[in-house]
Amino acid sequence: MAKRVLITGNNGVLGRNLVNYLMKNYKEKYELVLLDVSQDKEALVGYEAYQGDIRKRSDVERIIKNIDIVVHCASASPSYAETEIFDIIINGTANLLECSFTIGNVERFVYISSTSVYGVPEKAPICENDEVKPYDPYNKSKIEAEKICAEWRKKGKCISILRPRSFIGPERLGTFAILYEWTSEGRNFPMLGKGSNLYQLLDVEDLCQAIYLAMSVESENANDLFNIGAKEFSTFRDDYQAVLDFAGYNKRVICFPAKPMLIVLGVLEKLKISPLYKRLYMKLNRNYYVSIQKAEKKLGYKPQYSNKDALIRNYQWYLRNKGTGNSRQGHSNSAMWNQGVFKLAKHFF
Repeated sequence: MAKRVLITGNNGVLGRNLVNYLMKNYKEKYELVLLDVSQDKEALVGYEAYQGDIRKRSDVERIIKNIDIVVHCASASPSYAETEIFDIIINGTANLLECSFTIGNVERFVYISSTSVYGVPEKAPICENDEVKPYDPYNKSKIEAEKICAEWRKKGKCISILRPRSFIGPERLGTFAILYEWTSEGRNFPMLGKGSNLYQLLDVEDLCQAIYLAMSVESENANDLFNIGAKEFSTFRDDYQAVLDFAGYNKRVICFPAKPMLIVLGVLEKLKISPLYKRLYMKLNRNYYVSIQKAEKKLGYKPQYSNKDALIRNYQWYLRNKGTGNSRQGHSNSAMWNQGVFKLAKHFF
C-alpha cells in the first residue's frame, strides 16, 4: 500500500523538484499530498494539492490525519523581514510537528534545515557535531526549528534533519542568476578574493535522493542529523569558470582583493543596493564544505553531480527559461533577485 506523503512548500525550488523526482522514480510507493500558500491548479492536475499556511493550525489539521510521512520543505528566504522569517520557520515548523504527532499519526518527519546553522565557517570540513553559531535571523530560525525537532525526537518520534549546502538545478535562480545572466551575455565574471578556496554546492536532484533515503531507510538510521552536499567539488574559481567555458565566449573569472571588496559590499548592503546579504558574502572567499560521510554511511547517500555538473545543468535550465514566466523577479530562490548596483557594474565586464 502506498505511503501518503505530505510535502510542504511544493511550489518552491526543492518542492517542485522533489515532486518530480518521487513521481518519476517511486510513483508506486508514494501518494503525494501538497501544501503551499499558493497553488497552480492547472499545473497540479492529478495531485492532491491544498492551499494553506503551515503556521495556521486549521490549515494543517484538515489534511494531516491520514499522512504517513511529512517532508517539510517550506521555509522563508533570508531576504524576508526578520519577523516573517521567525514566524514562518520557527512557528510554522512547531505547528506542523505538533499537528503531525498529536492530531495525525505521522510515522516519519523529514525537516529540511540548512548548513547556514554553522554561521560563517571557520574550519572545513564541517561535521554534524560541530557548533552551530547564531548569526542572522535566517540561521537563528533554522537553529531554533532544529531544537524543536530534537525535542520531539526525545519523545520517541522519528525525525530526520537534513542540512543541505546551497542547492542548485532546475528552477533555481536567486543570486546564481547573476552568474548566468552575465555568462549568457558573453561577459567576464568578478570574484571576491583569489577564488582558490574550496566551496561545496549541491545539485537539487542529489538533495531529493537524500530526502527519499530519509523517507525509506530503516528508522534507526534515518532518525538523525545529516549534512548533505556534493562529493566532487573544486575551487570556487574553477567551478564558476566551468560555466563560462561551457557558454563558449572565451570569457573568464576576474578576481578582486577580498578585504577592500568586503568593505564595499558592506556599504552597498547598508545602502540596500546590493543583492548579497552579509552571511553570504562573508563566506565567499573561505573554504566551505561539509562532511557527508554520515549520510553516506547511515542513509546510503551517493551524490551523482559534481559542482561543475550542477552549475552547468542549472545554467542550461536558465537558458531554456530566460525571458519566460519562469525567470520572474522576486525574493525567493526560484526568482531572479534584483541585482541592484551589480546591474550597472556588469557593463565593465
